[in-house]
Amino acid sequence: MRRTVFFISDSTGITAETIGNSMLAQFEGVQFDTHRLPFIDNPAKAEAASLRIKTKYAQDGQRPIVVNTMTSRTLCDIVAGSGALMLDVFAPFIEPLEAELGAKQSGAVNRSHGLVDFERYEARIEATNYALAHDDGLDVDYNQADVVLVGVSRSGKTPTCLYMALHYGVCAANYPLTDDDLDKLELPTRLRPYRSRLFGLTIDPIRLAQIREQRRPGSRYATLKQCRWELEQADRLMRRENIPVLNTTHTSIEEISSKIFEYLGIERHMY
Repeated sequence: MRRTVFFISDSTGITAETIGNSMLAQFEGVQFDTHRLPFIDNPAKAEAASLRIKTKYAQDGQRPIVVNTMTSRTLCDIVAGSGALMLDVFAPFIEPLEAELGAKQSGAVNRSHGLVDFERYEARIEATNYALAHDDGLDVDYNQADVVLVGVSRSGKTPTCLYMALHYGVCAANYPLTDDDLDKLELPTRLRPYRSRLFGLTIDPIRLAQIREQRRPGSRYATLKQCRWELEQADRLMRRENIPVLNTTHTSIEEISSKIFEYLGIERHMY
């Protein structure tokens, strides 16, 4: 089975896409063709979106699904005219909130991801710059680090650091365990002062070999034998040093980050 899904928003569409994908993931055996339509913030854009959905409806012969975070009832009604199944994310919460707060929603568009707090925005930029400067052991001064990810090359350290920085303003560094580190089975001297901030990442050796083969085809670095050796040694090292470890093979960056925050007691709000 294959269905078309539109994520529609009067802002970036990130909320609609995130919530929508979480819901769609519950339905195994169904393939979804997804499209994000951001900044649908006036009637003309809503009419254009409705026409696009209608056209898709006619092509597929099955009504599309719309995951909607537009706050304007007028715009929602225009898109609903497409005949799609409308899933309004905010609708179930607005009326109870109005009753509780004794106030009516404003219906103003482009509110979800506005730059309201410039200090928090600057903190996120600074954290991103920090993650880039401290990627793969480029800079090993970790005094400002909230967390230092440790693991073999290509185990998911860099994207996780960047996600934590971009979305939470967390200063995250990462250190790649080298063959020398793994031979000695000792925590590198430069990491010892920051033991309480260390968190290990590991990965399935077959998946690691596939990733490395794309980066360096035909190299010793990408062989399954080398990957298995590195991962086994890294596992021994981290168990010996009592460093918490998470397998990233079938885990999203969002889940990896949340588990790291929970373990290390880092409390930050998502931007």
